[in-house]
Amino acid sequence: MVAVAAVSKTSRDWRGVVRSLEKLLSANQVMRRKEELLVYECDGLTSYRERPAVVTLPKTTEEVAAVVKLCHEQNIPFVTRGAGTGLSGGALPVAECVLIVTTCMQQILDIDYDNQRVVVQPGVINNWITQAVSGAGFYYAPDPSSQLACSIGGNVAENSGGVHCLKYGVTTNHVLGLKVVLPDGETVDIGGAVPEMPGYDLTGIFVGSEGTLGIVTEVTLRILKVPEAVQVILADFTSVEAAGETVSDIISAGIIPAGLEMMDNFSLNAVEDVVATNCYPRDAVAILLIEIDGAAAEVAASAKQIAAMCYKNGARQLTHATDVQERLRLWKGRKAAFAAMGKLSPDYYVQDGVIPRTRLPEVLQQIEALGAKHGYRVANVFHAGDGNLHPLILYNNNIPGQLEEVEALGGDILKLCVSVGGSISGEHGIGADKRCYMPNMFSATDLETMQWVRGALNKKGLANPTKIFPTPKTCGESAQFGNGKGVSERLEGLENF
Repeated sequence: MVAVAAVSKTSRDWRGVVRSLEKLLSANQVMRRKEELLVYECDGLTSYRERPAVVTLPKTTEEVAAVVKLCHEQNIPFVTRGAGTGLSGGALPVAECVLIVTTCMQQILDIDYDNQRVVVQPGVINNWITQAVSGAGFYYAPDPSSQLACSIGGNVAENSGGVHCLKYGVTTNHVLGLKVVLPDGETVDIGGAVPEMPGYDLTGIFVGSEGTLGIVTEVTLRILKVPEAVQVILADFTSVEAAGETVSDIISAGIIPAGLEMMDNFSLNAVEDVVATNCYPRDAVAILLIEIDGAAAEVAASAKQIAAMCYKNGARQLTHATDVQERLRLWKGRKAAFAAMGKLSPDYYVQDGVIPRTRLPEVLQQIEALGAKHGYRVANVFHAGDGNLHPLILYNNNIPGQLEEVEALGGDILKLCVSVGGSISGEHGIGADKRCYMPNMFSATDLETMQWVRGALNKKGLANPTKIFPTPKTCGESAQFGNGKGVSERLEGLENF
């Protein structure tokens, strides 16, 4: 693999680069003024900021390929960005880079109801797909909380999930094929129009690769028929342990809800203060939101079983909603939980770890203890069904030192997740935020193997450099990483990947 030589700010003729980009695109598709670049200096992880040198707004695969080819020829790092809702710094620009923004690529190119698939450009907003096909009785299942704003390209890059991923899976389970511009500017088609294509699963490699292997310019997605019946149950509990036990009982009984979410007292009160659903009992220690769907008879039978389990574990009351508007009202607070934190604190830092379901009560207690140890309040809102936690650490970025302290607390939470047999990410990706914790989960050999995959496609290291993997520069020259000794030394030659 070939490492990228560092480029100083004085050695690059950016005026010449801009002129070349304007010839490939148009003047209004290239932004260079400082006030324009400010908009793109971070993604949803606003604590990390870096201004790109140039921003481009291509509209077609051919325009993306032309920009990437220019970067390849002139050894210019490039980063791809969609709607910028990511929470791990995956779309964070690097110094002296070209930012390739896909928000102008918003066409739904094809809808095939007979074969239950759609083809879209990466700038299409997640919820637009369901809106486009709902009239024919279909929908797109992956539904991140930001689905009204996040784009499909970013969902593919981060392998996004959502409240319905328990039953229907995350983004990778709904991607059939991709059109990709590789880091040298070549365009390839991988996957196809049907599931389980023969050969290497290149689609699986690209989904979740966070822009480090190339840029997705078209996506073929599965759409599903709207279920015959849907019911949402809100159950409130006087202890987190009781709610956690109910989650385990539901799954153990062979019932797979479409969604199974938990919110603690801190979170549900913040939501009621902001959204005022008037659904969530303010004195509940924890609530569960349980959505079941399928054939009407199946939903009715499952709802009866779930109600019995909730009451057996001490649920005080249950609210059932079958009407569309009532279901949306129950989900409204959960979808707005992150935003609601803004009423309680000027800033929050969210993590995204995964644990075994059976360890929920124990881990939540330990997170509370870690918060007390570090001196910060932690709200818990998460996908209880698959153990994907989203602890929200409240702090004030205007107070010097607080950001570093909450980052340390977030790191301790991730280490806790790994220690109980979990993962450092369920759906937000690694990006710039969690790269230093990769060795807590993977050995030096694991990380090196991943780097060889990356280097096979991203030979110059120009595509989204410094993301995902720890290097001596990003994580410290002398750092001893997790369970892989000598990682720092073994990654020395891969510094720019």
